[in-house]
Order: sequence, then structure tokens, then C-alpha cells
Amino acid sequence: MKLNARIPVMSAFVATLLCGATGCNQLKSRSELNKGVQAFKNKDFEVAVGDFQEAIRLDEKSEVAKLYLATAYASQVVESDKPDNVAIATKALDAFQEVLAKDPNDLTALKQVASISRSIKRMDDAKSYERKVIAVDPNDAEAYYTIGVVDWMQAYKSAVSILAADGSTDDGFGNPKKSKGACQKLVAANTTPVTEGLDVLEKAVSINPNYEEAMTYLNLMYRRKADLECGNDAARKADLAQADQWTQKSMGARKANELKKEQKAGGGVTMQ
Repeated sequence: MKLNARIPVMSAFVATLLCGATGCNQLKSRSELNKGVQAFKNKDFEVAVGDFQEAIRLDEKSEVAKLYLATAYASQVVESDKPDNVAIATKALDAFQEVLAKDPNDLTALKQVASISRSIKRMDDAKSYERKVIAVDPNDAEAYYTIGVVDWMQAYKSAVSILAADGSTDDGFGNPKKSKGACQKLVAANTTPVTEGLDVLEKAVSINPNYEEAMTYLNLMYRRKADLECGNDAARKADLAQADQWTQKSMGARKANELKKEQKAGGGVTMQ
């Protein structure tokens, strides 16, 4: 009886020793991490943030918990540069920067920082981090495409503003009626984003030949290039012809992609 009575006491003592060896806090941290993941799946992001913060408190070396915390913050960010949205975005950015401080080549963190920066309208930061993605993975077609989209957005915004000051609106065909002064301003403002945008979008298509979205933006970017052909109507028309070609290519890519999806789903017919 005495021996049996001592067994629970001894077991507790051994458990304490084992817990100390393996790290009780690490086990507790893992439990909090799992709770946070479940809350995240249920889209209860505020609860998830609390769970991940506790997981990090219990195990400061948990890089997974830090990445999940950053992701939980990022999931609350919307497309806006209003102060309350920027505040939560800043928490997400800071959390991802902690991940990048440990591993500067973490692709998930780099892509998230780029995405959050776009959401709060920090476009130059967004492009900068997409370039870092490309430095890690030169064949990431989406990173090239995203830079191109941002370039087009910046060029379009400049064009609308310059044309409005010139008393006109964008006609989508190079705006041949704009004044010489307006054209010079467009050249100064948009040569860099248009040149870069065409380059990266074509790179995206070279990596993914059926990248229909990139082809669509090539159409749009060539229309921005047409704005820059001051007094050269032949060059303007050549740009518009290129734009139309990319529209046709985009339509062809869309059909190919849809057929591929149908075949993958078992709805297509393969001829032998």
C-alpha cells in the first residue's frame, strides 16, 4: 500500500522533471497557437491575435506564432488609407518585419508586406517589396505583374490629373487633342512607370504564357504609352495597335485557361 500510494507522487515529480526538460512553456505556447489557428479559421481575428500573442509570450522563439500573428493582423486590413485602417496595417507590417528580421528571404512575409502596402496606398513601398520577392524568386510571375499593375495605376492617376488641368478627360486612345504643354507633363510624369510597367508585364507573360490578366494590363499600358507620343501620330497609332494585339492575346489566353479548367474537372474532351 505504501508503495502504491507513492506512485502518483513519484509520477507527478517525474512529469515535472520532464516538463522542465522539454519546456512546459513551449507546450503551452503550442496549445495557444492551435487555439489561435482555430479562431483564425472561424474569422475571429481579434481572438486569434490574442492567442498568438500569448503563444509568443510563452515562447519568444516561436517564429510560426509570429508569422501567424502578422497574418491575423493583415486579415483585418482593407483597401483604405484612413487612420484606423493604417493603424491595424502598421501592426501587421511591424509583425511581418519581425519575421523578416529573422529571415529576410521569407517569401510569405515579403508578399504580405507588399500587399498591405498597396492596401494603404503606399505604392512605392509595395513595388519595393515585390522587387524583393523577385530577388528571392526570379520566376514569380505574379510579382512582376503586380509591379506592372501599380505602375499603371500611378500612370493613370497622373494622366487623369494632367488632362483635367488641360481641360479634357482621358479618351483611351492617346488623347491626340491634348496641348503640347500637357503632353510634356505626361512625358515627365509617366515615362518611368510606363517603361517599367511594359517591361515587367512582358516578363510576367514570358514566365506564364497564358497570363491573361498581365496581357490585359499590357493593353492598358500601351494606351498610356500612346499619351507620350507628342506630335507623332504614327507612333501613337502603333501603340494602340499593340494595345489591340494584347487584347486579342488576352482573350485567347482566357479561352485556353477555361478549357484547361474544364479538362481538369473532367468536362473536356481530349482528342487522340
